[in-house]
Amino acid sequence: QVQLVESGGGLVQAGGSLRLSCVASGRTLAYTMAWFRQAPGKEREFVITIRGRGGLYDVRYTDSVKGRFTISRDNAKNTVYLQMNSLKPEDTAVYYCAADRADRGRVERSGYDSWGQGTQVTVSS
Repeated sequence: QVQLVESGGGLVQAGGSLRLSCVASGRTLAYTMAWFRQAPGKEREFVITIRGRGGLYDVRYTDSVKGRFTISRDNAKNTVYLQMNSLKPEDTAVYYCAADRADRGRVERSGYDSWGQGTQVTVSS
């Protein structure tokens, strides 16, 4: 497992943007990296994922963020980013970074073996 630390959350008005970062304690070139989120009273849900080198960095995302969120990675820095544009109040949640050393590109929580502590994103209307 790797240790993951998220940052970049905060309060933003609807229509605004935020960029989240997730720094890993070790090399994650070959890992699938993902973002999940959990809103109050709801289960943690998949947002977006990017495969590792073996998966040719393929990206998958949930429909609700299509055209608004993008994921990228800087392998030299062991960092993955979540760029969030056109934010909506329903995007309010704690956002979690996750890593899968098996590089499976899964959308289920069970597909990841390392998790960060989360960063709060609040979108006001």
